[in-house]
Amino acid sequence: MSVARTSGSGQHGRLMGICAYVLLFLFGLLQGVIGCFQYSRGPAPLAAIGFDLAILATCLLSAWGMHAVAGGLMPGVGWFVAAFVLATGTQGGSVLITNTTAGEWFLFGGAACAAVGCLLSYVRWSKAGHGNRMARRAGR
Repeated sequence: MSVARTSGSGQHGRLMGICAYVLLFLFGLLQGVIGCFQYSRGPAPLAAIGFDLAILATCLLSAWGMHAVAGGLMPGVGWFVAAFVLATGTQGGSVLITNTTAGEWFLFGGAACAAVGCLLSYVRWSKAGHGNRMARRAGR
């Protein structure tokens, strides 16, 4: 009975992991969509900078929570997808992210923060990063 329970919990754990990664992707996507519509609120670049820091924190905390690189990668990819799609102009020429200070801070700052969050997630949680840390500890 315990063998069946163990194999079932393994499949259940895998399914829960996949669902968690999908939710992290959707959370990053949602941050990008909300940010595209709200980046210009308040004093010019402050809201945009706040959204930039939010995606950075989301990537880092997701990687920490999942103990995996993909945990930090999924919200970053979701943010990039939302920002890319919504920054692309339509045939009529209208865009959501305008060429203003706040728009540039949101788009370029958010891209940089998402990239840094993904990179730091890789450095901290990848096997290569783990091997480098272990080698430094052994050298002490």
